Order: sequence, then C-alpha cells, then structure tokens
Amino acid sequence: MTAPAPTTQRTRRVPAVLVLEDGRTFRGQAYGAVGETFGEAVFNTGMSGYQETLTDPSYHRQVVVMTAPQIGNTGWNDEDDESQQIWVSGYVVRDPSRVASNWRAKRSLDEELERQGVVGISGIDTRALTRHLRERGAMRVGIFSGPALAEQAELLAKVQQAPEMKGADLCAEVATKETYVVPAIGEKKFTVAAVDLGIKGMTPQRMAERGIEVHVLPANSTVEDVYAVQPDGVFFSNGPGDPATADHQVEVLRGVLAKKTPFFGICFGNQILGRALGFGTYKLKYGHRGINQPVQDRTTGKVEVTAHNHGFAVNAPLDKVSDTPFGRVEVSHVCLNDDVVEGLQALDIPAFSVQYHPEAAAGPHDAAYLFDRFVSLMEGQRA
Repeated sequence: MTAPAPTTQRTRRVPAVLVLEDGRTFRGQAYGAVGETFGEAVFNTGMSGYQETLTDPSYHRQVVVMTAPQIGNTGWNDEDDESQQIWVSGYVVRDPSRVASNWRAKRSLDEELERQGVVGISGIDTRALTRHLRERGAMRVGIFSGPALAEQAELLAKVQQAPEMKGADLCAEVATKETYVVPAIGEKKFTVAAVDLGIKGMTPQRMAERGIEVHVLPANSTVEDVYAVQPDGVFFSNGPGDPATADHQVEVLRGVLAKKTPFFGICFGNQILGRALGFGTYKLKYGHRGINQPVQDRTTGKVEVTAHNHGFAVNAPLDKVSDTPFGRVEVSHVCLNDDVVEGLQALDIPAFSVQYHPEAAAGPHDAAYLFDRFVSLMEGQRA
C-alpha cells in the first residue's frame, strides 16, 4: 500500500512547549492537534501497541510520554482500538515516523491525533523527561502550541491550576452509560456481569472466546443491577482515577463477595477488591505503564512478562495470609521490579484479581490463563 504522506502540521513544524508543574520545560514541535492540553505526565515503556495505549480509557486525563524513541511507523488502523476514542489528554514522542508502513494502516498516527483533537509534542528528549519523572514522580503537565504559546510564567500558572490525579473520580466519565451484551463465541457456557470502570474492548472478547456471555454494566450499577442478569460470575474492569474515590463500587463488590459469587477483577478492579477486603490503596511515585513488566505468580512460581497501566496500588502485606471480613486472603502476584502488589487471592471465597492487563492488547500473552482460572471458579461454583 502507499504510505500516508506527512501531515501538514508536521511539515510546518509548529513550535510547541511542554511545561511540568515544577517548572521544567521542553521545547519541540506540535504533533497531532495544535492548542493546549493538561493532565498527569506519565511514561509508557512499550515499544509497540501505541494504538491500544491511546484508546485505553485508563489513560483518561493523562499525558503519555513514550520512552521508545520512534513512534508511528505502523500508522493507524480501524481494528485495534480498545474503545470508541482516544482517551489520553496529550501525547509526547521523540521521533515521529515520517511514513506509516503497514498493510492495515488507514492513516498516519499524527493524522488520527489531529482528527480527534489530541494535542501532542514531538522532537523533545524523552529520555531526559522520563528520568525527571522517575526522580521527581508523576506530576501535572501542560502542552502548548500555536496560538496557545505564551510567556513561561503564564503557562506554568495554568499547569499548576490543573486538577491532580490523586482524589480524582473518573471511572464514570469513561464507562458505558447503557448496558450492552457481548455474546459468547460458540456454545454459551456462562453469564458474567462485567462492571465497566473503563473496560478495554479485548477483555469481554477474551471471555467470549471461552463461551462466556458478557453483560457490560455502567460504573454506577447497583448490586440489584448486577444480579438482574443472573450471572455465574462478576467482573470489575480496569479504569482511570483514584480508587480511594470508588466508595460505591466497593460497596457493590462487598455485596457480591457476601453472596460468594465467583469474582475476577483487573487493574482498578484489583484495587476495589483490595478496598472491599479492608486493605488501603496508595499512589505510586511514577506507576507502571508498558507491555514489558515482570510479575511473579506466587501460586505457581512462574514469572510472566505483563502489560501494565496503573498509578495506584493495593497496600497489602506480602509476607503473610491476611484475615479479612470475607476470610483469608493472600497476595498472589508481585512485581519483580519494586515488590508492588499485583494480585490478590481469596482463600475462603471464589474471588481473585490482578493489577495488570491479562487481555494483552497490545502486549504479551503470558497471563491469558487468568481467564481460564475465572472459568474454573465458575465451574467449581456450579458443581
């Protein structure tokens, strides 16, 4: 196929500037839409899968810095979106590909960013920016280009007035407003009620492949809404924001755990399970984001390379089985980089969760077995 031509914005090399809330500034060129945007500056270590990253609702209100130097070489297709839109607030790359070369590409990455109004910046030292975020922690940031450019003091003041991620209640902003059903592929074996907190499209797909009919429910669904679909199991998805704000979802999950319905949670769902069991949550210094994070499944000893996108974690003890209102619970998975809790396993009720993304879109497929583990829970409960 003929590769898309470079967009007008990149050809004109519109000046742009990135300003962190501590005053650190990087100058480059506009990439995507021209204007201004604000969010939490975070970095992603994946070398591929940028389309799935950009359309992951968990990135809502975040400005994503790609550590891989060249981005955009496979363009943008119409098949790999994880949701109906790009959710990142802004996008930062070092060396945007000059052409898009892939047989499925419909347009270039910067054309799609511009089409959806996503303000980005290119041509900056993303290594220096990543090191700064690792040392100082994730922080608020603004990207300004074209008419939005102004004096440094004025831009910094705008950044410092932007809302912080800590304390942000965002899942309802990205979740479905109406229930919808993803039918089972082949013979229907189970029905699952999936509470959408920012669900990625591949997650119900992975369940459907295993004969599960998935009813995707809005984030504000009640216990009655969950059980109205007569589920064999309940699932809580990934999503953006601070889990400390998810009081409603925590109470709903406590109702599910009390009924001993098989439960599986991913990412935000893991944090909600932690809170429902009585553990606290906290904000990580700079989080885990990428498709190359090493995690150990402590139930088997196996080490997996996994896909992550989280800035908060569960505060649960690694060295003992904990007593909770719902029985004994242990940490089932741990990050080998920093010992962060990456999974919880209830020992007296059928419930477990992981902090990472086993649907692996994009990313490695080491953790696909977790969907089979969920199926096994439902089979055991039915038996």
